[in-house]
Amino acid sequence: MQKNKTITIDGIDKKILRALMLDARTPILEIARNVGISGAAIHQRLRKLEKSKLISGSKFIINPKILGYSTLAFVGIYLDKAANTDEVIRALKRIPEIVECHFTTGSFGIFVKVLSLDNTHLMHIINKNIQTITGVLRTESLISLDQQIDRQIHI
Repeated sequence: MQKNKTITIDGIDKKILRALMLDARTPILEIARNVGISGAAIHQRLRKLEKSKLISGSKFIINPKILGYSTLAFVGIYLDKAANTDEVIRALKRIPEIVECHFTTGSFGIFVKVLSLDNTHLMHIINKNIQTITGVLRTESLISLDQQIDRQIHI
């Protein structure tokens, strides 16, 4: 058994979660057959896991490269000491190419993940959209050459 702060996950829960993490569209009855319990029991366990906030819904994953977004970059944002972080975050949320945003420890105040069409597009996003936000002092960028690992936490 693995003890979480608010929920205990048993072997059956783990089997259900692993099946759905591989393919969230796996039919409940198929999972029930493989696990050896009823479909109703699977539904009940999923409701418990949702209520605990361990899981939240399901989603389709869009491949940005198919849409032409071939450049992925991480941008560290240095903030002015007087920066209003709420205002900076609101401005960053208005930039559609920013797909993740994190407050961080260390040199950067904020670290963002940016999808762009190419390096020219990335330069435009950084120079015209991010660096013009009031409170942003400067940025530092890292371009991802290729993603080697893409996974969720092991259950």
